[in-house]
Amino acid sequence: MKVVVKIGGAALEEKSIGRSCAQAVAELAADGHQVAVVHGGGATLTRVLLRMGKKSEFVNGLRVTDAETRDAAVMVLAGIINKALVAELVTIGQPAVGICGGDGLTFLARKKKSAATDLGFVGEICSVDLRWIQAIWSAGGVPVICSVALGADGQYYNVNADQMASACAIACHADALIFLTDVGGVTDANGAVIRWLPVQQISGLVKDAVVAGGMLPKLDACQEALRRGVGRVCIVPSLQARALQQFYFSKLECGTEVISA
Repeated sequence: MKVVVKIGGAALEEKSIGRSCAQAVAELAADGHQVAVVHGGGATLTRVLLRMGKKSEFVNGLRVTDAETRDAAVMVLAGIINKALVAELVTIGQPAVGICGGDGLTFLARKKKSAATDLGFVGEICSVDLRWIQAIWSAGGVPVICSVALGADGQYYNVNADQMASACAIACHADALIFLTDVGGVTDANGAVIRWLPVQQISGLVKDAVVAGGMLPKLDACQEALRRGVGRVCIVPSLQARALQQFYFSKLECGTEVISA
């Protein structure tokens, strides 16, 4: 099976959680699955920007990105975070190759438009070339993909990692897309985790402001992946990453699975 795993939040901040996530990915690969990892790194980027004297601004969960912020994103995401994840995987014996969307023009981006404001160098994926991902798989490796991509104008764009993971899963015809997150899953108005969330209910949760912030692009990514043929989409707490090895046998007993009906 083909599995795309998006890693973000505490898994990129706390070494023990990151190691657990890397172990889960390695176990999936050892079981014969073709696994691709997509990652963000927003918390680290925010800290670096603060050291640069720049305050981060978000619109509907997306970071407004001027040229200086974009350059910092390339440095942090394609550099520090990407290479740390590769190191976690290779240290436990799983070959891995770190790339960004611009490498081999694997992911081509275009400027993302927003009715609310000009987001700057924020992009959305408009095409995917799988040759390099497939080459890494054929060599027994795991591609580790950071969420920056080149545009046709030759500029790098900061891409929301959830939406990049969805684009990757769609292009790969993935059997599963799994988001490893800081939270227990999508919660209802009472704060309880929704174990199975039909896509038809998402608009109501957004309208009633039950979900907001970073969960908005994540749920958009979930809906798009299911709409375009990805088999299963799950949002799983990174603290329970080891449960991933069981996901293809049965429904997970943690997090939220977004379902088509």
